[in-house]
Formats: sequence, structure tokens, C-alpha cells
Amino acid sequence: MSESDTHPAATTRKRLSFLAFVEHTRVSSNRSLGLQEGLELFGYAEDLGYDTGYVRHRHLETYLSSPFTFLAAVSQRATRIRIGTSVTPLRFEQPVRLAEDAATLDLLSEGRLELGLSSGYAATESTFSQAFGEIEGDDIRALVDARLSSFLAALEGRTVATAESDLSFAKAGAELTVQPHSPGLRDRVAYGAGGGTSAKKTGTRGLRLQLSTLNTEIGELGFEDTQAQSIRTYREEHAKVRSSPSFASVSRAIAPFDSTTERAELEWLLERDAERAANVGEGPLPFQFGRVAHGSGEQIAEALIDDAGIHAADELVIALPFDYPAETQRRILRQFAEDAAPHLPFLR
Repeated sequence: MSESDTHPAATTRKRLSFLAFVEHTRVSSNRSLGLQEGLELFGYAEDLGYDTGYVRHRHLETYLSSPFTFLAAVSQRATRIRIGTSVTPLRFEQPVRLAEDAATLDLLSEGRLELGLSSGYAATESTFSQAFGEIEGDDIRALVDARLSSFLAALEGRTVATAESDLSFAKAGAELTVQPHSPGLRDRVAYGAGGGTSAKKTGTRGLRLQLSTLNTEIGELGFEDTQAQSIRTYREEHAKVRSSPSFASVSRAIAPFDSTTERAELEWLLERDAERAANVGEGPLPFQFGRVAHGSGEQIAEALIDDAGIHAADELVIALPFDYPAETQRRILRQFAEDAAPHLPFLR
């Protein structure tokens, strides 16, 4: 019997969550219609029974560059659904400031923050360094590792500075820690991994694991089995360093439709899916992508029911497409929750 068979994820109900591109355009009279639609999406998903809503974190684009601000607003409108990022790129963050913001958001949401982190945009470093500054040296990975260590230490309440003289709030020599402190947040920090190597490293750090709709490492196994293997490796390493349970999530793209009109609306997704399947490892993004489950609710459930990656994970995240109208985003969430999820035993 494999570890994936004995882990609770194999037998308990998995979380059902979603991942959205929330855009901040269409601004008029000091109000963004895009942000307003994002807030409404979380409330809509909460009513449908989704467990967590994640947002993508982008810089210099029309999508959320300041997700913590947005999620703080969400937390005051939607009172049950968990909130998170997938993923916040550490390349652009000062770790102590990030810890302050994360702890504040977690307390505002009463412990509902699910924080996903990653490295950043190494392939476009020359562009982003113009806005965010040059890195010291040429090793972005080393920089990110150092920032991650500093961030985790700050979350754990370790000393980040020592008062060199008497201050209004501390005596000379006092060890200072990040304020505020949210005790349970450290165990809800995840890292976005692209393959088995990074998944293993995530386990050795004692973090949660986020796997997306693509693998950056192409092996002999198929997409789903590769992710299942990465999760098993991650759990083995996590168990060596943390007493708290491991937690892994996987994202899947879907295209639900019950009519020719609804199918036509999502035709671009289906065409891109077919092109990627025919050219694995080729093109500007030499990755392996998961297939887009499509059709009726029952057809989508049939495509996902034996997915090894989902079975190995604790959470299924429905990755919503970008640049689609708000009503299409809501329709995708509704059709999956109402028409597909009831046919998937691991979501009941």
C-alpha cells in the first residue's frame, strides 16, 4: 500500500476551491468595476460552498498587484470562505514587511489566510528590475531562498532586530519581533512548485504545497501521475521536519457547457488545450500542461474522477480563465459546483 493510499487525503473529503485573475481596470469616479466584480465573485463562490478562493498576484499588469489589500476587503464581506494567494512572488517582496501584512490580514480574516509563495519572474528579470531594483548577484533562486527564510522566521516570532538604545516602546538590548503576530499562520504558508525537485524542497521547508495546471519538469509519467509522485515525495520530506500535517493542492482547468452557445464562449480554451497536448515540451513555454476537462457536469466529473494528482492531494482548485466576463467566471463556478462536484466522491 502506497503512502498516497494511507494519507488522509485518500479517504477524507477534499477542499473545493477556485483560483481567479481579479483585474483592477475600468476605473471611474474612484471606483474599479474589476475589483468590485472580484469582491462579488468571492461572495458568489461562498454561497456555492467553495472552501477557499485564491487570487493570482501580478505586477505591472492589469491584475492584482496588491492582493492583501483586496483580500482584506473580501474578508469583511465574505465571512466563511478561506482566502489566499497563488502565488505571491518573493522576488518583489521585503520579507519582514510581507510578514507584517500577512499577519494583519490573517487576524482580520480570523485565521482564514492561505498564503501561497513562489520565486518570481526569472525569465523577465531585465524588465522587472527596472521597477523593483536589481538583485545582488546573478542567483535569483538564492535571493528567494534567503527571503523565504527571513519571512518564515518573522512569522514564527523570531527576533528581527535589537534595540540599540532606549526607544519609546522598548529598552536598549530588547529583542524585537514582527507585530502583529498570528500564531497559526506559519502552518498555512504554501509554496508553488513546478516539479518533483521543487516539491521535495517544499517538503524539507515544512511548507504546504501548491501544484498548478502545468509541470515544468517533463518525465516519463503523464501529467497527473507526475503530480501524484511529486506530492508523495513532498509528504515524505514534510514528515521529517514538521509535526503538523502536510497539505497539498492541485489546480485543474475546466470548460463546462450545456449548449452550443456556452461551448462557443469557451472555444479559445479548448483550442489552446488541443494545441498544448499536441506539442508537449515545445514552444516558448516548454512545459507539460494538464488537459482541460470539458463538457457537461457528468463529462467533467468523468474526466477528473480517476485523476491521480487530485487523489493524492488535499484540495482541488478550479483555475478560472483570464480575460473572461464576470458572468462567465460565475457560470464556470456554478456549473462545476452544481453539476460536476456531486458526481465526485472525494468532494462529498
